[in-house]
Amino acid sequence: MNLTYCPRCGNLFARGTREVCNKCTQEIEEEYDRVAAYLKEHRGATINEVSEATGVSVKQITKFIREGRIATTYTTNITIPCERCGTPIQTGTLCASCRQKLAKEMQRLHQPAVEPAQPRAPETPPRHTGGLQIREHRKT
Repeated sequence: MNLTYCPRCGNLFARGTREVCNKCTQEIEEEYDRVAAYLKEHRGATINEVSEATGVSVKQITKFIREGRIATTYTTNITIPCERCGTPIQTGTLCASCRQKLAKEMQRLHQPAVEPAQPRAPETPPRHTGGLQIREHRKT
């Protein structure tokens, strides 16, 4: 059993599949219900307006969106920042441009490494198959 402190409330709990204690998990679910209900009635609300009206932090609402629990496709005024560049996005963690750059980087990493060109051995002079070779001698 892995005992740890809840990052949300500080109470000691047995960590399993959840990152927070049971009490905080229940509170998060209640916060989600409040946010979802508010957005059903106020589709044009911004993330700050939702936070003020429901008492749920912008950070927690952002987490709901990143987890895919809240779809912002019907609420055009709610955006969250791309985790890489900060561009406003409505779902996920990365904007289209950053996703594309990441995909290219992944492709580059998965391509076989190109081996550097082997240095060429110096060419050896042709061997003579008999006969004489005359060289000039210099006298100094």
